[in-house]
Amino acid sequence: MNESDEDIRSEAEPRLEPRTDAVELTAAEILARVLHRDGLMLVIDKPAGLPVHRGPKGGANLETSFEFLRYGLPRAPVLAHRLDRDTSGCLVLGRHRKATASLGLLFKHSRIRKTYWAVVEGGPAEESGVIDMPLGRLNADRGWWMKPDPEGLKAVSNFTVLGRGGGMSWLALEPVTGRTHQLRVHCASSGFPIVGDNIYGNGPRFGEPTLHLHAREIVIPISRNKDPIHVVAPAPPHLHERLKACGWNGE
Repeated sequence: MNESDEDIRSEAEPRLEPRTDAVELTAAEILARVLHRDGLMLVIDKPAGLPVHRGPKGGANLETSFEFLRYGLPRAPVLAHRLDRDTSGCLVLGRHRKATASLGLLFKHSRIRKTYWAVVEGGPAEESGVIDMPLGRLNADRGWWMKPDPEGLKAVSNFTVLGRGGGMSWLALEPVTGRTHQLRVHCASSGFPIVGDNIYGNGPRFGEPTLHLHAREIVIPISRNKDPIHVVAPAPPHLHERLKACGWNGE
């Protein structure tokens, strides 16, 4: 697989201290977060603040709740990709091995189109553009933490300004490539860190504001004979105030 992948490879997001505030979802809670279901896959609305899988020290995680998403199949669905602990929104699960393998290839070859919403401090001067900034690992001690690196892996993100206000901008971000923390590093290193980013930006270690990054849309060409699956995740409550300050109408 290949994200940012904010989504794809990162999830063991290092912290100076363990987070203890995450709570696993009940059956009713995770069922209420199913945005799409068919015979091959599920797309769920991941809550911010909950890691997708158990870390080395244990703790609450989203994967534990997948047992409630079998819908009659013999096995629980599995992750087709990942999102950071503090990123919310569209998360794709494969319902059986063949489907998961097919989804994995689509992610690997950048066939799946993802659009994130972010609220950033300040914002780009242009209304749209491309961030082409190779990324490399910060150091061996920081796990998945990344930095701009001319000798690193190619990383490209498209951005469009959807609104501005209150010293912030509301962006639509599309990762063309998939590198760990790609969108977070690209925004911060371009001079407009994502609100609440406590690794690359100015967010607090604990408390508000939390990361304002949301996997808003995903388009999945899962079948050659059918139109792509298009799924939209509603903006989570913790983004509402700042989205509205930038002109969001609540839809």
